[in-house]
Amino acid sequence: MKVTDYLEQAKKPLISFETIPPLKGKGIAALYDVLDPLMEFKPPFINVTYHRSDYIYKKTEADTFRKVVVRKRPGTVGICAAIMNKYGVDAVPHLICGGFTRDTTEDALIDLDYLGVKNVLLLRGDSLKSESAFRSEAGGHNFAHQLIEQVMNMNRGIYLAEELQGASPTDFCIGVAGYPEKHFEAPNRKTDLKHLKQKIDQGGDYIVTQMFFDNQQFFDFVKKCREIGITVPIIPGLKPISTLKQVVSIPRTFKVDLPEDLAEAVEKCKDNSEVRQVGKEWCIQQSKELLEFGVPCIHYYTMGRVSTFVDIARSVF
Repeated sequence: MKVTDYLEQAKKPLISFETIPPLKGKGIAALYDVLDPLMEFKPPFINVTYHRSDYIYKKTEADTFRKVVVRKRPGTVGICAAIMNKYGVDAVPHLICGGFTRDTTEDALIDLDYLGVKNVLLLRGDSLKSESAFRSEAGGHNFAHQLIEQVMNMNRGIYLAEELQGASPTDFCIGVAGYPEKHFEAPNRKTDLKHLKQKIDQGGDYIVTQMFFDNQQFFDFVKKCREIGITVPIIPGLKPISTLKQVVSIPRTFKVDLPEDLAEAVEKCKDNSEVRQVGKEWCIQQSKELLEFGVPCIHYYTMGRVSTFVDIARSVF
């Protein structure tokens, strides 16, 4: 079933989670260990992140270096199949521009269509750690709206091979990313919202936001979206802070602000166990306020750490 169908038919706010594929070499049990406890809350869908290839340089016997392609977390398509088979829950794979050509993207979409996956979250993706700015793969997409266009074409039965006749159309529901505090590459919020509107006009069916820690940022974001004619559902994404280091790493990595009250509370903590308690209580309060605001669903970025989310969900849902 499509995410938009779940949202339309729901009689109360929904809960969803995001998980990451296990590292290469780990079995599927590593995924089930994360998801099993979350099934208590009956999420209608689970998001699965997609990870691009990276590069490392290995020294050869001739004292030269060769470039080696590495993908640390493969298997998104297979994981979607495993989730749907084991739990009877719809999977929402992320598809990204970075590291993929139009052809490899089309092949992934065909595989997902064969599996009965009806939802995709389409993202540009991050730049490589070795690059100062995002660079697309040769023959790939530079922007998320181009990826949306490709999926929408397939939904119309238009594939890359123009000579195909009578091709079967896909039927994907398309999610896109939104940034309550604006994307860090956008010069201002107005420009960022214009790009978001473009993604919706291109075919986006709903929005999932980047994590945020100040609900007022989300409330303002929703208001501005509605003012420019974005009417699709907007799902807030949350992640509790859990370590002392994240006071620095989260703003640096995700380009979001931590409210003064939260940052000061974390800085007073003696260890990470105290930080997790502060982060959990903050996330619970955020969640309750968002439900009062009337959000259709709350999306939690689990990142493989499950016990905190069980406590949060039990307190909120």
